[in-house]
Amino acid sequence: MPNDTKTISLGPGLLYWAPAGTADPTTAVTASIISDTLSAVTWKQIGYTESGSEFSYELSSDDVNVAEVFDPVTHKTTGRSGSVAFECAEITVKNLVLALNGGTVTNTGATTTSMWTYEPPNPGNEVRVALIWQSEDNTERWIFRQVFQTGSVTVGRRKGADKATIPVTFSLEAPTGARPFKVWMATDNKAGGQVVQP
Repeated sequence: MPNDTKTISLGPGLLYWAPAGTADPTTAVTASIISDTLSAVTWKQIGYTESGSEFSYELSSDDVNVAEVFDPVTHKTTGRSGSVAFECAEITVKNLVLALNGGTVTNTGATTTSMWTYEPPNPGNEVRVALIWQSEDNTERWIFRQVFQTGSVTVGRRKGADKATIPVTFSLEAPTGARPFKVWMATDNKAGGQVVQP
């Protein structure tokens, strides 16, 4: 089904997190969109980002060569890596916990005297999370089942409207008994026509 505008994806979508090991959401499609609502108890919305998010995936392989042929006769897979990167545009304790892989949060007071404090985890006590990205038109949902924040966290403070952000790069890890990520796409249009397994 070539040249189909219904397959074009627009917008930054929404990001959610939950502890690693959280079960995949029960995903349903009604009227050509993902119609179920993620549990607000289980999946917490991350909030505004600076410029959306980016998923990267790379497969590593080695050439298998023989003396009689100039080109590799095959390739041997040696590894794979993936990541989800974005900049949190909300400076919150919740986003510090995400960016620094856990930590200790305390709260004292209430309403106008409420105060929250955060301290990062000791090395070796970091935690993993799961991420979900969902498109604005509710035709795509991606789950990254176990990720670890491996990026450098640099929070810049500048004058004017140049706001502070928390940049993060979550690297995919192998979850127990499952693959690193899964994608749901609603409608036959998103299948890209007749799907033929390679």
